[in-house]
Amino acid sequence: MTMDKILITICARGGSKGIPGKNIKPVGGRPLLAFTADAAKGFARLHGADIALSTDSDAIRAVGAQEGLPTDYVRPDYLANDTVGKVEAIKDVVEYMENRRGNRYDFVIDLDVTSPLRTLADIEGALALLKGDEHALDVFSVNPCARNPYFCMVEKKDNGYYKEVAQGCFDSRQSCPKVYDMNGSIYVYRREALDREHPRAVTERSLVYVMNHICFDLDEPADYDYMAFLIESGRVKFEDGVGAVFC
Repeated sequence: MTMDKILITICARGGSKGIPGKNIKPVGGRPLLAFTADAAKGFARLHGADIALSTDSDAIRAVGAQEGLPTDYVRPDYLANDTVGKVEAIKDVVEYMENRRGNRYDFVIDLDVTSPLRTLADIEGALALLKGDEHALDVFSVNPCARNPYFCMVEKKDNGYYKEVAQGCFDSRQSCPKVYDMNGSIYVYRREALDREHPRAVTERSLVYVMNHICFDLDEPADYDYMAFLIESGRVKFEDGVGAVFC
């Protein structure tokens, strides 16, 4: 049996406005990038995958090299601003790696630096889910949603009054359709999904991988404080080749 050709992409641009340098900001004594680097390397060792770091920042590139992710790829400036979709940046580094390696990948796994609470089993589970449905284009990780847009969330109408975000007629939250929060941690794409005219993470043939543990995106200072608390209190550990371990 021929082994699937898999590329893991780790995208970390340098121009964060909310928290400068957030991709390499120390958390629990390590740069944030290190946790995703460990997970990627663990998966790569088991599955023969390649890893590509995509960044426009020399500082991030230097930390990546220290964490076992050396790269000579430099993300172009037009793909390094906050108005460009991430999938476009992923596609660019995928094409770079394919030209360099002389092959075409079957699957691309993107691991987000700012959402590192994932396990090796999560990555493998998401990939298996996509491989199990030949019609699906991609899979992304989610958590059960605390607030339901059919029942607990409203938006302003043009006339100044308010309505539910998602329309429906439900008398209780339990009777509403099940919804999920995209946690941004894992995205798995069939290679052909990236060749669509306007590639996106959410398509008409997307699947979700539901994590059975906490996972959240680090975006505000309080998020970093919470992550540091989880690590320093021993509630979460990171093991090389395993990823996050929840205690």
